[in-house]
Amino acid sequence: MNKPLPIALDYPFAGPPDPGAAVEVAPRVRWLRMPLPFALDHINLWLLDDEDDGWTLIDCGYGDAPTRSLWERHFASTLGGRPIRRIVATHCHPDHIGNAAWLAQRYDARVAMTHAEFLTAHATAGQYGGYTVAATIELFRRHGMAADGLTALERRGNRYRRGVPELPDQFDRMLDGETRPGAGTSWRVLEGHGHSPEHASLYASANGVLVSGDMLLPKISTNVSVWAVEPDADPLAQFLDSLSVFETLPPDTLVLPSHGLPFRGIPLRVAQLRAHHAARLDELAVAIERSPAPASAAELVPVLFRRELDLQQSFFAMGEAIAHLNHLWRARRLERRASADGAIRFAPAR
Repeated sequence: MNKPLPIALDYPFAGPPDPGAAVEVAPRVRWLRMPLPFALDHINLWLLDDEDDGWTLIDCGYGDAPTRSLWERHFASTLGGRPIRRIVATHCHPDHIGNAAWLAQRYDARVAMTHAEFLTAHATAGQYGGYTVAATIELFRRHGMAADGLTALERRGNRYRRGVPELPDQFDRMLDGETRPGAGTSWRVLEGHGHSPEHASLYASANGVLVSGDMLLPKISTNVSVWAVEPDADPLAQFLDSLSVFETLPPDTLVLPSHGLPFRGIPLRVAQLRAHHAARLDELAVAIERSPAPASAAELVPVLFRRELDLQQSFFAMGEAIAHLNHLWRARRLERRASADGAIRFAPAR
C-alpha cells in the first residue's frame, strides 16, 4: 500500500532573506534573493561555501542595475573577501543567466551549464533562426493573436537582451547524471525538459538538498510553452516526464526553488502539478467541444488564465496555451486544422 501524501508542503523558513543579506538553509548553503522587473518579482540564488576555495554560485539574477547594485553589497559582505570560483546557470532564461558573464569576468570563473541552454541563450540574444522576435510574432499570428498584441510584441523588440546584456563566449558543459562539487559534497545533475531545453537541477544526497531551479516550484507551475523554433513540439509531455526523476528522491528532501520559499514535500508537489495540468487539459477539451467552430489558441487563453494579463504575461500565456493544445493534439484528443493563410485552429477529434 502506498504511503499517503502529506496534506501540505512543509516550509522550514518563514520568509526570504532581506535585500543584500544571506540566510544559511543547509550546511554551507546560503540563500540570496534578487529582484525582477515583472509580476513575478524575485529570483532565489544559491551560494555554496567551498571554504578556502571560495564560492560556487548557482544562478545569477537578471542583468540590470538594481540586481548588480545588490551584488555589489554581497561582494562587500556576504562573500567575505573570497572569490566566486564556479558559476552554474540552471538554464538560459534572463533571471538565471543575466549576470553570468559579468560575474565570470569579475572573478575569472567559468560558467557551467548544459549544451542546449548555452546555445539557446546565444541564439535568442543574437536573434538567429527560429529564435527571432519576427518568428515568435508569426507563430502567435498563426495561433490567432490579435493585431494589436502582435504590434506590441514587435515594438517591445528583443526583451531577452535587456536582461542579458552580455553572455559568456565559453562554458563548462554539464551532462545529465554527472556530479559537481560544492559546499564540501557532490551534486548530481538532473536534466529536465519542457520549461527550457536542458534545464539542470542539482541534488546533493549527502545533505538531502535539491536546487530545483524552475522545474519544481512550491506555489505556481513553471511556464511550459511552445516557441517558434519547434512549433509542433509537445513540451508539456516533456515536463511531465521530467517530474518523474524528482519522485525518486527522498520525500524529506529540502527543495530550493528559484521562486517562492524552500520546502519539503516533493511527492505532494509533483502530484499537485500533475493534477493541475490534467485539469487544464480537460478544461480546454471541454471548451473546444462546446465551441460552435474550431478555436484558436488566442481564443482559448482565457480558459487557462482567468485574469487580465499584461504584455509579458500574454507572451507566456500564448506559448502555454499552444503547449497544452499541442499536447491534446498529440494525444489525439483534438484535431489541429490549418487554413490557407496558415492560421491554426483546434476542433474535437473525430
